[in-house]
Amino acid sequence: MAQPGEQSLFKRLRKLFSTDVIIRNVGGKQLKVIDTEKVQSSGNIEWNKRVDRYNRLYTPVAGYTSDGNGIQLVQRIEVFRDYEAMDADSIIASALDIYADECTTKNEYGDIVEINTGNDRVKEVLHNLFYDILNVDFNLWPWVRNLCKYGDFFLILSIAEKFGIVNVEPASAYEMIRLEGSDPNNPNKVIFKRDYSGYGGAGYVSRQEEVYDNFEVIHFRLLSDTNFLPYGRSIIEPGRRVYKQLMMMEDAMLIHRIMRAPDKRIFKIDIGNIPPNEVDAYIERIANQMKKTPYVDPNTGEYNLKFNLMNMIEDFYLPVRGAESGTNIENLTGLQYDSIADIDYLKNRLLACLKIPKAYLGYEEDTTGKSTLASQDFRFARTIERIQRIIESELTKMAIIHLYAQGFQDDDLVDFSISLSPASTVFEREKIELWTSKVTLAGDMMDKKLFSKRWVYENIFHMSDDDYLREIDGVVEDMKYTFRLAQIESEGNDPAKTGMSFGTPHDIASLYKGGGRDDVPTGYDEREIPEGGWPGAGRPESHTTYGKHKHPLGWDPLGNKFNKKTSYRGSVKEYKNKIAKSAVESMFRPSAQAKKGVISGLYKAASKSNLLDESNLLDNTDS
Repeated sequence: MAQPGEQSLFKRLRKLFSTDVIIRNVGGKQLKVIDTEKVQSSGNIEWNKRVDRYNRLYTPVAGYTSDGNGIQLVQRIEVFRDYEAMDADSIIASALDIYADECTTKNEYGDIVEINTGNDRVKEVLHNLFYDILNVDFNLWPWVRNLCKYGDFFLILSIAEKFGIVNVEPASAYEMIRLEGSDPNNPNKVIFKRDYSGYGGAGYVSRQEEVYDNFEVIHFRLLSDTNFLPYGRSIIEPGRRVYKQLMMMEDAMLIHRIMRAPDKRIFKIDIGNIPPNEVDAYIERIANQMKKTPYVDPNTGEYNLKFNLMNMIEDFYLPVRGAESGTNIENLTGLQYDSIADIDYLKNRLLACLKIPKAYLGYEEDTTGKSTLASQDFRFARTIERIQRIIESELTKMAIIHLYAQGFQDDDLVDFSISLSPASTVFEREKIELWTSKVTLAGDMMDKKLFSKRWVYENIFHMSDDDYLREIDGVVEDMKYTFRLAQIESEGNDPAKTGMSFGTPHDIASLYKGGGRDDVPTGYDEREIPEGGWPGAGRPESHTTYGKHKHPLGWDPLGNKFNKKTSYRGSVKEYKNKIAKSAVESMFRPSAQAKKGVISGLYKAASKSNLLDESNLLDNTDS
């Protein structure tokens, strides 16, 4: 017999597990939800038709005309029945699992949903929503799989004031109706109806329909065909017709193989001179001696050897005589089925509809060197990315509802972004390679002085003027941060805290002034320059060296002394004759010029004259 304390404990436990989920406040507005029955992934088993596949699959659907969408709803149910049958196929079931797996991969930190925001409070609240309340690590996978299967997936939210979303309930696509344009005064108004009796079984007639506002329902839908609006289209919809053809071909193959494939034997029995009226009895006696089909009489429980039915594996016994004398046994081969190529053709078409490579469905054994599915097939990776964008948009709607219910306002409601981990690193590698090529090209253009920095920013990186100025300011801030790190590492000084720098050239120059020394290097004094300059400024006073060998340009920088010796006043003709005469004389005069050659002498003699000398100017009388 239970003690009074135990009865109280059992009573509290019974109350604790009387609901689908256990919700507890873990501090402030942070909630923790424990879904022991996993109803967040499958819904309420009593009412949710997601767990009633075969009843829906084989129950006829009556006409539904409660509103203008009745015909469309009946057609949706018929389509859903095909989806249920397709989900029982090994290829399509594996494809749906792969879609769900690739859409819910974890990043390097082990997170499925990434929350990007600069507001720590928003990030903390949203992390509590997705991981502690919704448990996306477990629930997101079945949500995505049903979204890919039906094209639609519905979540009914339980919202509490000041706490936001406290629970979710998946609703079957069979029973949810989306109504748009029902209010003429507000064309954008959207409401949802949950009809338990419209096109369900007889057990749901007693339930009434429920109406939900747009913010109470999260509707995941794959928008790829406007003919399916306001609902989505399933991933497996393009393969629905091919699937039916493939099933018929496979059934035909199996029937043919079962009925026609077994080999049989023909026994040709030599009947000799047996009269014709005794041939049948003779052949039957021979056949019964060679084989018997045991049959148990249900009345006596004994073998009845008289019961011998002909089946598809029975042999044939034929009497022969005359030229065909002698007993002979021949094999009769079964009919061969040669339509395997047709089945392969339909199977390839089905795989093309699913957009999944054969290797990951078990039809190609060689997968050496293959990393992820999406990295091997870019088309599949793009499909996964499109599905993830749809999921991200609805998760963002859910996050906004949760934040608003907790009191967040203004920019805090939109100061975040939700993203799922990419299924492939190929896109990341391509992005890195693209940026690497752009940076290399931009660096070469600026190093070779071909284009300005502004042109590179605008045409290579496609930035506007505001973006360009913002990035320039950002580069300056980065330089400041780099200088701060260098000061901390080399000097142990943090300029952001002390407001001072140490060890820079400017700091070293400042030491001269701080010590009161007079030999401060020129240009390091930051005081206002007085009129006339600092004392001692300007060219230093020194003795002139003009005309002496100490002069930097030589003892005769202007060539006046040389020109004075070689100048000649007279006509040009007389001057030329004088030059020529001196050159001839130098040929016969033993000198250093003659030793070096005539040409060298002529060159040096001519070089002694200066045509720019004023003494060589012609007078008006000479001209």
